[in-house]
Amino acid sequence: MSRIKLGLSTTTIEPLLNKGHLDGIGVYTSALMLELPDAGCTVQGYSYPQLGNPQLSQRFSAGKPMQRAFEVQTLRDMVLRDRVHQHMPVDIFHATDYRIVEMGCPIVATLHDAIPLKFPQWCSPRLRGLKNWLQKRAAQRADQVIALSTYAVTELIEYFNIDERRITVVPCGVGAEWLATPQPVAVRNTLASYGLEAGYFLFVGTLQPRKNVERILEAYLGLPATLRRERQLVIVGRPGWRCEELLRKMQTAIQQGEKIVWLNQLTKQYELRHVYAGAGVFVFPSLYEGFGIPVAEAFAAGIPVLTSNTTSLPEVSQGAALEIDPTSTSAIGDAMQMLVRDSGLRAQCIAAGHLRAAELSWKRTAAETVAVYDCALGR
Repeated sequence: MSRIKLGLSTTTIEPLLNKGHLDGIGVYTSALMLELPDAGCTVQGYSYPQLGNPQLSQRFSAGKPMQRAFEVQTLRDMVLRDRVHQHMPVDIFHATDYRIVEMGCPIVATLHDAIPLKFPQWCSPRLRGLKNWLQKRAAQRADQVIALSTYAVTELIEYFNIDERRITVVPCGVGAEWLATPQPVAVRNTLASYGLEAGYFLFVGTLQPRKNVERILEAYLGLPATLRRERQLVIVGRPGWRCEELLRKMQTAIQQGEKIVWLNQLTKQYELRHVYAGAGVFVFPSLYEGFGIPVAEAFAAGIPVLTSNTTSLPEVSQGAALEIDPTSTSAIGDAMQMLVRDSGLRAQCIAAGHLRAAELSWKRTAAETVAVYDCALGR
């Protein structure tokens, strides 16, 4: 079968736009960019110019610049209905970031979750109603939709009104480099450069309400003083929407002498792997996830994981993590202590996590994604 000429949205991984920070969509897009060529695709990335700063696109490196900013193209699609305005020189286009416009070729869209529609209070209120209407409308343009978990399918049907027959579940993965044990000297050097002491509690993710970091902080501060003196709380992630109160609480705790470290400028992936490797417990009691890539990364890195018993996370962990009620600060704190003090439970979680991580590969994700392309192309 001939290779598929694929257009892939790369706006989320454009260095000039994300300043080196990759969120979950960025990690997903980067992995597809890397793995899809070996799965039978000739991949060309495309990035949307920044509204109000089109000259920036002349220095794009992840993908070719689109002709117009996404907002402008969306407006054109609305005004001039049923006419194609964005002609793409590809067989099929894969929108990984909700930016879906008319393209004159089959479109596959990965819809990671329904958070803006289900929990608008967790998102920026600026034009939220309009943005949600546009996002729901745009989703209807996709010929095929990829969901990252079975849990997400129900959400997409309910909130995007998508026909279930157009949805395929393709789980995320974890790179082979995560399964390799990094050199101890390299890990020690990275930890020293950030003032980290091995064995800390670790969270990785954007600081925003659904990530539940305030409860992580409260649970940590509720641990026995001796345990807090022994183990830092390390929070890796850039500030997101509505995190001002969290940042204030963190700063207050740090000023009071608590061993809390916030790494908001960690952009090198090898350093991130080192930070995982130095952790004692991975703490990820998120309130809502369409998948939860950091859990898979922690499994691969050989860290015992504490996560939520809700949304997609039990589906991702498959029993390899200690699952708790994410709305209970005491449950989070109790689980943190258990994974420190119960060596048998730690060993069990680490072994189960390794097995689960081995099942979640980006190569598998790419192969299953190409099968969705074939379906959209009628191959």
